[in-house]
Amino acid sequence: MTRAIYPGSFDPVTFGHLDIIRRSSAIVDELIVGVLNNRCKDPLFTVMERVRMLETVTKEFPNVKVTSFSGLLIDFATETGANLIVRGLRAITDFEYELQMSQTNHIMKPGIDTIFFTTSLEYAYLSSSTVKEVAMYGGDISHFVPESVMDAMNEKFQQKEELS
Repeated sequence: MTRAIYPGSFDPVTFGHLDIIRRSSAIVDELIVGVLNNRCKDPLFTVMERVRMLETVTKEFPNVKVTSFSGLLIDFATETGANLIVRGLRAITDFEYELQMSQTNHIMKPGIDTIFFTTSLEYAYLSSSTVKEVAMYGGDISHFVPESVMDAMNEKFQQKEELS
């Protein structure tokens, strides 16, 4: 059985992320979307909110499971029995970083490989940071995220506005 992990912060999940999920889930038996609880970042959504959003937008993929993790990705891969790590590449700068991480992970656990998917051209420019910035200023994000995510973002920014 081929089990893969697609890790990320997914704050928020975008159509670019869903493109990688769709394509990678088609070549593995099970894809675990691992939502990273990164204590070094200040996310818009909590880990559980991101897990719920991903569960909603990936329900059409029967072999996709969503869970959160913290710590080293390679440890999470070992704990879940994954033998592949899926990473998306938008630009050459992504490749340099991802190659270094892949090589480090391979030294730590030689039995776990990394597979890279180049982002589909229609999403190559897209990042969660850009989506958050556009949404924060009231811009239309319907081309970047699913409707349920857009609704959650609008609600989150409205709550922040009411608190300030």
